[in-house]
Amino acid sequence: MEITASNQNDITVLALQGRLDGIASPQLEQRLDALLAGGARKVVFDCTALTYVSSAGLRVFLSGAKKLKSAGGRTAFAALTPAVHEVFELSGFHEVLAVHPSAADATASLAGP
Repeated sequence: MEITASNQNDITVLALQGRLDGIASPQLEQRLDALLAGGARKVVFDCTALTYVSSAGLRVFLSGAKKLKSAGGRTAFAALTPAVHEVFELSGFHEVLAVHPSAADATASLAGP
């Protein structure tokens, strides 16, 4: 899996490409922990090119959202592919995590205080 980070004001956008499975999950978790340690408090997960997410990947998404929330931050998820959207629906994650149709919408949802 490839993770590309970009910043838009105080929002970090992580573009995820490929498969988020048990092998790739630790990489994303380390990246999130480093962002938190560096002071990031708003993170958008751009899932436009994410082709698959396993239960290990879902765990990283949920734990990352909880860590950010406890630090006073927020997360948003953008542009879920059909396969990832289905996993979010089956797991109930679409009800507990903010999901938006595009990265621009997700970024806009986190803008401001």
